[in-house]
Amino acid sequence: MIGPGPLWRDRLAFDMRIAVLVCVVLAVLPLVVQGPYAQGIILVSVYFAILSLAWNALAGYTGQFSLAPAAFAMLGGYTTALLDFYLKVPLFIGIPAAIISTALFGLVLGKLVLRLSGPYLSLTTLAFAEIARVVVGNSHEFTRGDQGMHVATLTDSRLGYYYIFLAALVVVLVLLYAMLRSKLGRFMTAVRDDPVGAESRGINVVRVKMIVFCISCALCGLAGSLYGTFSQLVSPELGLLQQTGLVLSMVVIGGMASLTGSIVGALLVYLGSEWLRSFGNWQVIVFALLVILFARYVPGGLWGLMLDRLKGKRA
Repeated sequence: MIGPGPLWRDRLAFDMRIAVLVCVVLAVLPLVVQGPYAQGIILVSVYFAILSLAWNALAGYTGQFSLAPAAFAMLGGYTTALLDFYLKVPLFIGIPAAIISTALFGLVLGKLVLRLSGPYLSLTTLAFAEIARVVVGNSHEFTRGDQGMHVATLTDSRLGYYYIFLAALVVVLVLLYAMLRSKLGRFMTAVRDDPVGAESRGINVVRVKMIVFCISCALCGLAGSLYGTFSQLVSPELGLLQQTGLVLSMVVIGGMASLTGSIVGALLVYLGSEWLRSFGNWQVIVFALLVILFARYVPGGLWGLMLDRLKGKRA
């Protein structure tokens, strides 16, 4: 079996330490950044950081490219909303139900395409995302269509929500770190780097892809469910392809296959998109150009750039 070298473990541990440090900075940030608007922007950045971590686990560490992280967040949000609206299910059940339902959606979708090689996962998830959004938007009698559905809130305190999202981010971070350090993590990188070689050495490639895809979908469902309770509304806009584009740009700019890169990329890109909001659609153009430039000239993203600088100083 493929075993991790000390370099991989050291890099992962270093990555985790910096990611925890970023979370500590986020924890004390409300002492400096006050006001509900500013705190709300950082809170939404944390929501995107969870989505970015979920997508990076699949794309960065396993080499499988889904184009539906936002769609799974939308489905997670709607699961909690529908249970609350029709059955009055409390949130402490509705939020785990969102995690389970999106994992099951991922399982069904994964069974259809993960045995195939090539870009089938990307194409299928792209089609699934659009179909899911259109179905939700047109099922007016069931989902209230484009008007969206009201969702109960966990707390009326914005600061309270800030720390709920931060706690969720830390839990996701620890979960992914434990996963990457385990045998599954070694199999993930083996599948990404050489799927044929991994299979020839006894790794069940389809099973590894399936497990990671389901976990990634479940984490997106968690993020969408929490976001719905925060905004007290879920709508088809949550699953727009533009939202998925933001997640992809966050990971590419922050750094593929990096825990810290996912979080820092989410913070920088979302704060930048808020700053560019007054310029209209220019934010889409700016981030699209940045993604092209990073993919061409800085494939490791900001995290890779930082590692290269550290190596240069040690040399």
